[in-house]
Amino acid sequence: MKETREFLSRIGLPGGDCYDLPTSDKRFADGGQYRFEVPGIQGPAAMKALLAELDKQAIHIHRVTQTKGIMSLTDGEIEAMVTLAEEYRVELILAIGPRATTDTSASVNTPEGQRMGYRLRGQEQIVRAIEDVKRAARQGCRAFLVYDEGCLWVLNEARKAGEIPGDCQFKVSAHSGHGNPCSGKLLEQNGADSINPIRDIQLPMLAAMRQAMDVPLDIHTENPASTGGFIRHYEVPEMIRTAAPIYLKTGGSVAKTHSWDTSDAEARGRAKQVALVKRVIDQYYPEAIWSEKKK
Repeated sequence: MKETREFLSRIGLPGGDCYDLPTSDKRFADGGQYRFEVPGIQGPAAMKALLAELDKQAIHIHRVTQTKGIMSLTDGEIEAMVTLAEEYRVELILAIGPRATTDTSASVNTPEGQRMGYRLRGQEQIVRAIEDVKRAARQGCRAFLVYDEGCLWVLNEARKAGEIPGDCQFKVSAHSGHGNPCSGKLLEQNGADSINPIRDIQLPMLAAMRQAMDVPLDIHTENPASTGGFIRHYEVPEMIRTAAPIYLKTGGSVAKTHSWDTSDAEARGRAKQVALVKRVIDQYYPEAIWSEKKK
């Protein structure tokens, strides 16, 4: 394996997983090492409850992510969420849909089909995905959750060509199933602005991905029961140290499934999870740099 590892090193990739857990010297533009992201906020009421609760606790987060799909929101709901994002100075990420779970196919619900992740089937779904982005962009949203690598590539081309606003940002979902430096590098080259690896990625694997990439990594600190239910709060300090810049995707354990309709009370529960993670960081890695609140 020595020659293969040397080849990988020559082309700018780690020769294997980084079991030495090297410290990342990469940062967000403001010098921060980590930011918080709360997923599964499906509408304006839950978003308001989450942000108001965090405001009471003097905890700022940087992203709120909706995961059911733009197609599930009315224009008024999108506009309300964009307004809340501006008021509380957070980035709003809306999921592109339809995708595999809402396609006119049962494949994704079969044991074999589950291996397709949330990827798109057919060019008509690509057309619809682009239309979803255009619609949300007209309402002021500029950040989108992408489930399909080909869709990412074409959206990046649309961004470059002016078919969609040039300041649109694309986050690749964990449902795409990526978890190695080569895949991360490919996504980065195809226009990803941040990448969410597989949920159970281990620290040496995560550190290796950081060695190969510059864009932020979005890492689940916990998960709904449907995707493992595990809670990784005590690993967060090492996640930050080895994988900065990193978004800590927190609050998922409150939900039963990925696209759970979060109630106002559950949104406040997600805020509590953020506070619990922040406590671990403050105790075990107090020198970690929390990125500034969005201006």
